[in-house]
Amino acid sequence: MSASKHSKRPDYVTDDEHATGKATGPVTSANTASEKHASTPDGGDDFFLPDFCNVRMVFAVVVIAEMLAIVLTLAPLERAANRWEDLSIISLFIQWVALLSSAVLCLARRWLRTLSDTAAATASYLLLLTTTSLLSEATYWMGHWLFLGQNLPEGWHTQFLISNLGICSIVSAIVLRYFYIQHQYTRNLEAKSQARIQALQSRIRPHFLFNSLNTIASLTSTQPELAEEATIDLADLFRGTLANASYEVQLKEEWNLARRYLHIEKLRLGNRLQVEWAVDTVPMDALIPQLTIQPLVENAIYHGIEHIPEGGTITIAGSVEGSGKRDNQRITIRISNPVPSYTPPKERVSNKMAQENIRMRLSAYYGIKGKLLASKVDSTYELTLQFPYIAARK
Repeated sequence: MSASKHSKRPDYVTDDEHATGKATGPVTSANTASEKHASTPDGGDDFFLPDFCNVRMVFAVVVIAEMLAIVLTLAPLERAANRWEDLSIISLFIQWVALLSSAVLCLARRWLRTLSDTAAATASYLLLLTTTSLLSEATYWMGHWLFLGQNLPEGWHTQFLISNLGICSIVSAIVLRYFYIQHQYTRNLEAKSQARIQALQSRIRPHFLFNSLNTIASLTSTQPELAEEATIDLADLFRGTLANASYEVQLKEEWNLARRYLHIEKLRLGNRLQVEWAVDTVPMDALIPQLTIQPLVENAIYHGIEHIPEGGTITIAGSVEGSGKRDNQRITIRISNPVPSYTPPKERVSNKMAQENIRMRLSAYYGIKGKLLASKVDSTYELTLQFPYIAARK
């Protein structure tokens, strides 16, 4: 079959920039309020309190505690010549309270997670008040044993305890309320992102089916045996995609989907289509939005290989960047294909679905960590997918 005959059938996955071989530069995803999107891809738990065992959280607690100490030192209106000395004493006490409270919440986290949000918030609030009162008592008696108590005015013990509990009650209530509101806000964003991903995937499935059926139709009259084989491949392909209704799949499933689609196109294009795979180093358990790789491969054929009489080679390569823990690793997938040296006639209606669709789904799932980059060097068009390595839970 000639290339001109193939080009007459309608196309449902088109991008003007790919058809002309003109890259528009990097396509990056928009930021989201949270890196937890699409069923907690970062592996975190669904609990409104942050993990106080985390080093970054401890650092944040230290900084916030020091800011509170500065505010309390500057609060008195009367002049004080020794405010730096007051700041050192207040900072020391508040830092001890903050760090000890963080340690208590860290140790109690597993138990708090078994409670409802209201019960967990109440228990956390009581734990913070108890920790502050115990540390206040310990601080008072330590000073008393060091012979400082004789210089303290009468009633200072009670005043010291009440002041500390008052400050703790107000600050703790504000902080716990903030964590809860932030958690609810993140939940709402996740729900919207999941609905958005599902809606986008429902748009990409029909055009994928139409393009595959057009491929089979082009074989029916001339090569019915190959058309039957392609129909079986398409049935197997859709059986695999429909069996998994989730919006995320493991990377190995995306590879299988792309391989089946390429086999269908191989039946039509014959030796004009060659494919090189270099994905052995990519972890197969990495999570990725479903139907991410296949549409890009489809574009490589319809806007590149199909317009070149002698055909060409599609290269699919993957790598993992970063060292240390898996959370710091990033997966890069490059899909490159030759483009014609001339500008193909614009016989197809462009709806710019494929790349824009995938960009939006990467944005909804990974936030700023998911990117889709496009570039053209000489006669080669390359798409680069970059996203964090999030392993599927076993």
